[in-house]
Amino acid sequence: MKFLHTMIRVRDLDQSIRFYTEVLGMRLLRRKDFPDGEFTLAFVGYGEESENTVVELTHNWGVDDYEIGTAFGHLAIAVDDVYKACEEIRALGGKVTREPGPMKHGATVLAFVEDPDGYKIELLGGG
Repeated sequence: MKFLHTMIRVRDLDQSIRFYTEVLGMRLLRRKDFPDGEFTLAFVGYGEESENTVVELTHNWGVDDYEIGTAFGHLAIAVDDVYKACEEIRALGGKVTREPGPMKHGATVLAFVEDPDGYKIELLGGG
């Protein structure tokens, strides 16, 4: 077995693609419209799907808003330097929602950023 991807629904696909590629440094791996189902899928990630787990961005046409819900937690990304990553993300217009620092009750350095739809992304040091 292999973990392939995580899917999240997004309101504005182009805005989300820009965030994940330009702010978080992922690549757009593929994008496809499904006119009969009235949705578009875009896959983003740090490497090819054959070798890496990626994020599937799903845009349902005509849907303006989603509720994230109380069960979803966050996506996590390893970075070499959490402080520097937050500076770069902020400079590119990203929103840092938890400043970098040690986790509560531990020593791991982490931070949280938020994508355009409000999904939380944890940045973990030591990547």
